[in-house]
Amino acid sequence: MKVWHEFGSEHSMKLVMIGRFKEARDAKEAKDLIDRLTEQVRVEQDAYRDDAGPQDRRFTAEMSELLRASNLFSLGPADLDQLTYDARVHAKGREVEVRTDEVEVSAFLKILLDKGARVEVYSAHRYPDREHESGG
Repeated sequence: MKVWHEFGSEHSMKLVMIGRFKEARDAKEAKDLIDRLTEQVRVEQDAYRDDAGPQDRRFTAEMSELLRASNLFSLGPADLDQLTYDARVHAKGREVEVRTDEVEVSAFLKILLDKGARVEVYSAHRYPDREHESGG
């Protein structure tokens, strides 16, 4: 019997991203923004699931307004799809934690950085001891 001990691209990333903010209210605002953007992307999913390549995609008027009102200009249309992947996002105190099995997480990273977080990203496969650490 052989046991598989390696991780390939077809296996779970078990990625953890932690954004640490100076104030708890900043963490809450970042989490709320991720939630609003995710909801808007889900409403517009059909617009993003077409034959156009990522470079040909455009923001809808509603998404453009949400991004403008949030003063968030670092995301591109292709980044937004990542928000609908299976990710668990939680805010606690001064931290926002994102857990996912995906490797495409630039949308989360851009939002957290843009909103003032110091960000740590790691694989829980490689650092299982970090699972019980408390930051912030």
